[in-house]
Order: sequence, then C-alpha cells, then structure tokens
Amino acid sequence: MTAPRLRVVEARLHERPVRFRLPFRFGAATVTAAPQAFLRLTVEAADGRRAEGQAAELMVPKWFDKDPALTEAQNFDQLRRSLALARPFYLEERPAPAFALSAAVEPRQHAACAAEGLGGLIASFGLALFDRAVIDALCRIEGIDAVTAVRTNRIGLTAATAPDLGDFDLGLFLAGLAPADSLHARHTVGLADPITTTEIAESLDDGLPQSLEQAVAAYGHTHFKLKLSGQAEADLDRLRRIAAVLDRLPDYRVTLDGNEQFAEAGPVAEFWDRLGADPALARLRSAVLFLEQPIARARALAEPIHALAERVPVEIDESDASIDAFPQARALGYRGISSKSCKGFHRALLNRARIARWSAEDGIRYFLSAEDLTTQGGVALQQDLVLAALGGAGHVERNGHHYVDGMAGAPAAEQREFLAAHPDLYADSRGRARLSIRGGRLAIGSVLAARGLGTALTPDWSAMADGPTEI
Repeated sequence: MTAPRLRVVEARLHERPVRFRLPFRFGAATVTAAPQAFLRLTVEAADGRRAEGQAAELMVPKWFDKDPALTEAQNFDQLRRSLALARPFYLEERPAPAFALSAAVEPRQHAACAAEGLGGLIASFGLALFDRAVIDALCRIEGIDAVTAVRTNRIGLTAATAPDLGDFDLGLFLAGLAPADSLHARHTVGLADPITTTEIAESLDDGLPQSLEQAVAAYGHTHFKLKLSGQAEADLDRLRRIAAVLDRLPDYRVTLDGNEQFAEAGPVAEFWDRLGADPALARLRSAVLFLEQPIARARALAEPIHALAERVPVEIDESDASIDAFPQARALGYRGISSKSCKGFHRALLNRARIARWSAEDGIRYFLSAEDLTTQGGVALQQDLVLAALGGAGHVERNGHHYVDGMAGAPAAEQREFLAAHPDLYADSRGRARLSIRGGRLAIGSVLAARGLGTALTPDWSAMADGPTEI
C-alpha cells in the first residue's frame, strides 16, 4: 500500500508546567518540576485533505545532557532550542511520506544541534515530537488508528537511515506486529523513594501510594525498575530492603537501571558478582531481566563489555543518540536497546526490526525495552503506550503516574474528556483522571483503537502558554 505524501503547513509550540507530588531521583539528579512541551501542527495530504497532529513530552532536566554545570533552566532551553530548530526544517520540506519527511530532516537537525553544542539526544527530542505529530495527523487524515498505519506501512518506513536493513523485508515485518491490548506496568523505584511505609517522612494524604510497599498493595505490581547510584555499598543495602518487600510476592521481575553511574564495565561486573554472592538477594538476582546503561555515555561505546554481558543482558539507553547506535552497541556485546518516545518513533521500529533479524541470524536473544521519562497522562502517555505495545516486550516502565498526580496541570474539562474516551486506561479519583493499574497491568485497548496516534482527542490549547519559535 502506497504511503500518503504529506506536507507540514503550520506548526505551533506550547507548554504546560508540571509539578511532581514526589521528588524523582535518578543518577545524580532529583527532579521536582518540569515543563511539558506540546506540539500542534497542520498537515496536508497530496489530495488537499488536512488534519491537525499533536505530540507532547516532558522536558526532563539532567538526562538529555547531564553536565552538572548546567542549571535546570538551561536544560529546558536546550530542549526548546531543539524544537525551534526542527520547526523550519519540517515546514520547508517538500511533500513526502511520514518517514521520508523524518529521514530528510534528521541529518539537518543533528548538524544544526551539533553546531550549537547540543548532543544527539537533544537533537532527537525535537525530531521525535515532530515525527509523532505527523503520524498523528496522518492517522486523522486517513481515519485510522496508529497500529493500522504501522502494520500497513502507511508511514512509509524504509531502510533509508538504516542501510544494514536494506535487504530486510520491512513490510512483512510490520504486517506481523501484533500489539497486545494490555501491558505490565513496570514500577520505577527511584533513589529517593521510601521502600516501606515506615520510611515515609511526611504523608501526602492524597490517596496515592508513596512507598514501594504501598504501590505494590495499591496496583498489584509484579514488574519493577530499580535505580542504581553506582555506589556499591549503598546500592546493595537498598536492594536488600527492596528484596525484603518483593520477596513476599509469589513471582516478580525486575530491571536494574545504572543511569550511567559507572565509569567502565569492570566495576559493573564486580557489583553484579557481589549482588550474586549475597544470599539475601538470591531471589531478586534471579528475577533480573536486564541491566540498563550502567556505563557513562562518554565510554559506553568505547570498549567491549562481553565479560559483563556473559553475566547479565545489558542494553543502551542514553547512548542511543542516533540510528546507528544499536549496531555499534551490538558489536561490543550489548544485547538490548531502550524505546522511548522522546528518542523517536521511527527509530524504535527500525531497532525492533533489527532485533527480529539479529535474533534469527545469531541465535541470541536481542531485545527492545519500553522505558519512561515520566510521560504524563493524556497525549504523551498514550502515544508512548502505542510505541511500547508495538515494541512487543509485554511490559513498560511507568513512573509519571507515581511522581505526578494524574493529569496534573490539565483543566478539569480536559481530564474528563480523556477519562470518558479512555475508561480502560484512567479512573476518576478525587476529581482527577488518574492512571488505572489493575493486577499490575494497564489496559490499552482504547488507546490502540483511537483514530490518531493513541487518542482522537486534543488537549485544551487555550490553557497552555505559547512555546518559542526561536530561543
């Protein structure tokens, strides 16, 4: 089926402030608030049909660029700049299928950002929002859901940016994707999070869980993501306390997130060996699915990690700054890569195709994980859930609903609309549209069926501040 040729004719940027109910600590950073970027654009098809497309993403500080000399405000401006740079590139581009638009803009965006000292993850942020908004508009023009758009390749995905897939049948691969209508919610345990209820210093009394113990009781979680600090003694002590809670469950799975807190692979292997030698951590260790980027991005792709990979599957996250990162990582011993909406919808699909190919060729399990950068209820969350479902892992890290109370900052009327349209995903609690997790799972049938990328609704643009066209 031929992919429609599209042209972006208008693009507007908006922002909404988001304040956290709990501090989120990962690596050396602690986040308590951040603006959420919204993109609203108009797309025209070759036959003159038009539709609006949208995308949203929280502008999380100290992840895209972890330079300690930069303030949070400077981090926010870096991401605003990425959006501002991407905007004229998309407006100037000639009509083309959704993926071709992205492929044409991608090198220009990365070059423009690099010229201003902005790294690949920052460049990808602007690309990712525009790409999702274009896909959303495509779905609305065609009157189809995003899964159909992908499976029939109405997005026009090719191997143009991934020549290693040049002889791979992408059309056949996409047609075979069968996203499930529910996902395990993999609960994040941040470094500042209380483990047991007795550790809570101050109760928020908002009806939501604060400790890991409370979250398990409230949501029925069986999948967890545990943050590491890179300080072996502190991490092992904290993991023992976490294991004391999780070992009460009949069964559970965990992932460990190193958040670049190790300088090289040797200390990571030593930490893993110490974890394995601790009787109190025996069950937790057996439940580990993979280890997420433990080595700082400056060295992560500079040395092989085969000795570490023999102990535990390792994936890259922060080092995934371009479409060629995964093949580089594979050669060094990495077996997985994270999928995040802020890094790119098309990129995740191409990496998923690589996994299918490499796993068949090598007889080794390669994997794509679905990770969260505190995606917020509404547009951002639902678009991310579509991507997570297409990735096929069966579980997705969720943390936005834990650190932020429901659709915080959204007008009450907007929350009611999303709740009414997606009653399987949200529940009305204390006047808020809050994420509904039952038995540790998210029901996403309405999200996958929506005529658009994750939702047919639009947020209340009038309740947002205008974002910059330049910064």
